[in-house]
Amino acid sequence: MYELKTKETDVSVIEFIESVDHPKKREDAYRLLDIFTEVTGYEAKMWGPSIIGFGKYHYKYETGHEGDAPLAAYSPRKAKISLYFAPGDDREQLLQQFGKHTTGKACVYINKLADVNEDILKALIQQTIDFLQKTYPDA
Repeated sequence: MYELKTKETDVSVIEFIESVDHPKKREDAYRLLDIFTEVTGYEAKMWGPSIIGFGKYHYKYETGHEGDAPLAAYSPRKAKISLYFAPGDDREQLLQQFGKHTTGKACVYINKLADVNEDILKALIQQTIDFLQKTYPDA
């Protein structure tokens, strides 16, 4: 049976942020903690060794694969900051106004918080929560 690697842990979010090497990235991680907490209304929890997540939902795919994941999350990684957003209807339009970023399937990558519009960031977080709560009503 497949074992999920990214699970909620009891590791301290503050201790994790304090372990971020680069001072500016650490400062951005604290600012993101404030923004995500404000928008989601959830307490931050560590998911796996390096993802800071807010809220939780349970998903189950048609393949039978299922698990829990944070509703919204970010990770201050060495190269870039990863922001985890759901695909939702407004995502592409919001990203056009977001600022300097690159995208992956579910991740949006930024170098630093100063490169992006914080109001659009808040809208992306809210859009993600709305999409996931609509898609997974038990969230």
